[in-house]
Amino acid sequence: MMKSMTGFASASHDDDSGALSVTLRAVNHRFLDLQVRLPAPLADLEPRVRAAMQQRLARGRVEVQISLQTRGGPVPVVELNDGFVRALTVALDAARDAGLVTGVLTPGDVLRLPQALSIRERPAGEEGSALWAGVAEAVIARALDALDEMRSREGAALRVDLSGRKAGLGVLIEAIAEAADHGRVQIETRLLERAREMSASLPIDQAALAQEVVRVAQRSDIAEEVTRFRAHLDHWDALADADEPCGRKLDFLLQEMNREINTIGSKADGIPVSELIIQAKAELERMREQVQNVE
Repeated sequence: MMKSMTGFASASHDDDSGALSVTLRAVNHRFLDLQVRLPAPLADLEPRVRAAMQQRLARGRVEVQISLQTRGGPVPVVELNDGFVRALTVALDAARDAGLVTGVLTPGDVLRLPQALSIRERPAGEEGSALWAGVAEAVIARALDALDEMRSREGAALRVDLSGRKAGLGVLIEAIAEAADHGRVQIETRLLERAREMSASLPIDQAALAQEVVRVAQRSDIAEEVTRFRAHLDHWDALADADEPCGRKLDFLLQEMNREINTIGSKADGIPVSELIIQAKAELERMREQVQNVE
C-alpha cells in the first residue's frame, strides 16, 4: 500500500487525576527523523516512544509532542535522615551507660531535631509517573493509528495521480518508438538518395553502400531502450502494490526511466521525437516531485 509521508494526528486522555495529550506531525524526509518532546515526569518514556514510532513508520520527519497536566497541589514528602538518627542513637546509648540520661528516644524527640527529618514538596504528577507512562503509551498508539489512517488516505490519492501519469508515459513511449522508427526510415532514404547522387559521378559498390547505410541508420535504433522503459513501467506496479514502503524504490525507478529517455533522445532523430522526449521528461519530473511525498 502506498502511503504519504505527511500527516497530522492527535489523541488525548482525561480523568480526575489529570489530562494527557499526544500530537504527531509528519513531513517529508529522506529517512525517519524523530523529534520527541516529553514532560519531565515522562522523560524516561522516550526510548519506548521512539521504538513505537520505528515499528509503524519507515520515513519522514515526525514531531512527537506529549503534554501532561495533573490536577491537585504539590504532595509533601517527608524523609528520615537515617545516618543522623543512627549516630544520635549511639550517642544516647553511651549517655545512658554513663548515667547521664534515662528513657528512650521518642518520635516527639525526633521531630524537635531539624537534622533528623527532611520535608520537601513533590510535583503532583511525579508520584504517578509510572501510571501516566502506561496511559501515554496507549494514547500514542491511538495517535499512531490516526496518523497511519491519514497517511494511507493521502497515499491512495497519490497512487491515483501517479498511476494516471504512468499510463501517460506508456502512451508517450509508444509514440516515441513509432516516431523514432519513422525517423530512422527517413535517414535511410536520405542516405540512399545522397549515395545515388554521388554514384552518378563516382564508381561505388552498391551492396557495400547499402550495408553502410543500414549500419548508420541502426545507430539511431532505440528498441533496447524502449523495451527497458516498458519493463520499468511494469515494475512500477509491482512496487506500488507491495506491502512494504515503496517511495525510495519508486524514486530510483524514475531515475532509471529518465536515463532511458535521455539515451533515446540522444539516439533518435527527428523533430517529432524531440517534442515527445521533452513531454516525457517533463512528466517524469512531475512524477519525481510527487514520489518525494511517498513513504
